[in-house]
Amino acid sequence: MKFTQKAAGAATALAMLAGAQAAMAEEITVAYFLEWPMPFQYAKVMGTYEEAMGVDINWVSFDTGTAMSAAMASGDVQISVSQGVPPFVVAASAGQDIQIVDVAVSYSDNDNCVVASGLEIDKMSAGELAGKKVAVPLGTAAHYGFLSQMNHFGVDVASMEVVDMAPAEGAAALAQGSLDMACGWGGALRRMKEHGNVLLTGAEKEALGILVFDATTAPASYIAEEGDMLAKFLKVTADANAMWADEANRAKMLPVIAKDAGMDEEGTAQTLATFKFPTIDEQLSGAWLGGTAQEFMGGVAGVFVDAGSIPSALDSYDGTVNTGPLQAAKGM
Repeated sequence: MKFTQKAAGAATALAMLAGAQAAMAEEITVAYFLEWPMPFQYAKVMGTYEEAMGVDINWVSFDTGTAMSAAMASGDVQISVSQGVPPFVVAASAGQDIQIVDVAVSYSDNDNCVVASGLEIDKMSAGELAGKKVAVPLGTAAHYGFLSQMNHFGVDVASMEVVDMAPAEGAAALAQGSLDMACGWGGALRRMKEHGNVLLTGAEKEALGILVFDATTAPASYIAEEGDMLAKFLKVTADANAMWADEANRAKMLPVIAKDAGMDEEGTAQTLATFKFPTIDEQLSGAWLGGTAQEFMGGVAGVFVDAGSIPSALDSYDGTVNTGPLQAAKGM
């Protein structure tokens, strides 16, 4: 996976951490994204996680979910917040022993592909994308969305020049006019839209079964060894989500979240307006971790296999979801 400057910085930080192996009971490392504002960041800044869990936390930012998978595989990261389901599926399908422990966020309108405005291509003329150059962060939710949309429009991806780029790089290249289309999320997606248009809205994608959500994930070994600690982490996250759901709290939370996400308040508010944060009860229902998410992951894997992105899928993705810690958090 091609790292951007931020990812390289994160890798350097992780290399320094690897030199001093800390006991999990005293210190953990948690991965998250910049320019991806979420209520948990208010609790992050306020030190609520450390207070609840009784550990020091190293918060390390990444650019892609594939980099998160690699960091968890190496043992450098214990928990990843808001990892995209597609990169999780890619890692799990390859045999990495990681599991989903909660639904972090649903965001059909905040992950998409943008066509350069000069091409004047929309959903009625999407077939004209054949042969065009597109930037896609491979193995991510944006990659899955790209493949699904091209399949829907009957565009042969093999006819396109697909370049592996992190969203921030893709946004910059689209602005410079060196791409015909770029795919991404968050702040990068907003910048892309300044120079182009989407083919399908979030609602239109959902109607086609193109779901977009992220999960909190962790190595299965960490979940088995530190399930109680992880449950406390998920409880703090759920409380922060509930706090944000009450509009009376947003005036004090927004500036804190914006600063931690590396964004301005206006952009943060616009991004959060496109996010949905399911409650613990909703996550445990059949609509999410009670069965639908596992079936959806099977579908994602199928798309990647057909596209030649991964060699094979698992027979079932039931084992990649562990609701034990979330169940425990519900009782706290």
